[in-house]
Formats: sequence, C-alpha cells, structure tokens
Amino acid sequence: MRRRARSPASEASPAAAAAAAAFPKVRRDHATETAEDYVEAIEAIARANGTCRVTDLARHMRVSHVTVVRTLERLVAAGLVAKAPYGPATLTPAGARMARTARDRHECVLAFLRAIGVPDHVAARDAEGLEHHASPATLEAMARFVASGGRRRAAAAAP
Repeated sequence: MRRRARSPASEASPAAAAAAAAFPKVRRDHATETAEDYVEAIEAIARANGTCRVTDLARHMRVSHVTVVRTLERLVAAGLVAKAPYGPATLTPAGARMARTARDRHECVLAFLRAIGVPDHVAARDAEGLEHHASPATLEAMARFVASGGRRRAAAAAP
C-alpha cells in the first residue's frame, strides 16, 4: 500500500504560516522599491542640475548605463517617467507623486532612526531599505515618536 505524501503547507506551524503570509507584501515592496529609488533620484538630480540624463542616474545609482536604460524603459511603460531617445528623463505627474511620497517616507524613517540614537551614517544607509517596507501604521508611529521628542506612547490594542 502506497502512502500519500503530505504537503509541506499542511504541516506548517501557525508561526510559519504567518511568515509565509507576509511574503506577498515583501514581494510587492521589492517590485516598487527600484521604481521609488529611481523617481527619487530623477527628482533630486533634476533639482540640482536642471535636467536628469542617463549618465547622471548611472553615476548616482552606481549602476551601469545599460541598467539605467532598461529601468527607465520600465518606468516609461509604467507611466512614471517621460523620456525621448538621447534626451533627459523627466517625471510624469504620477512619477512626481511617487517621488514625493518616497521622499517623505525616507525623511520620516531617517528622523526616527536619528531620534533613537542611530549614528547619522548608519541611519542614512538603513533608512534607504526600511522606507520601502514600513507600513503606514509604522510610519505614523515613527512620526509621532519623533514629534513627541522621543516619548513613547502606548500602542493601541490589536483587534
């Protein structure tokens, strides 16, 4: 008599199941992380130089020219960037909104990390990754903490 194989999912603990449920959010976050980094960079470079060219982005992002060109093609297709061949990259209104939102999140996370005593050079590096994965509730709590001068407020009870 042949035994039926058990699926790994049927044997998962509640903690493992909860962790697995978080993966789709992490995958979505990673998918938008590059777009957010690029639109933020385009905005900053254009503000500093007047325009943003592929070579400016490659230098800023520390990636190859080819990587920038391919990423810009995806951002153009997504409606976030406008770019003519050999011309500068400019943000569409949707790209400008994304850049503003990403910049605000970055500033919130950076202020929080500094408020809890993380050294500036470490806070700047860590904020780059954390900004893309923090939920709105977490960002609100970070902003409240910074605004309160570092006084912790009791968290609301979970439903």
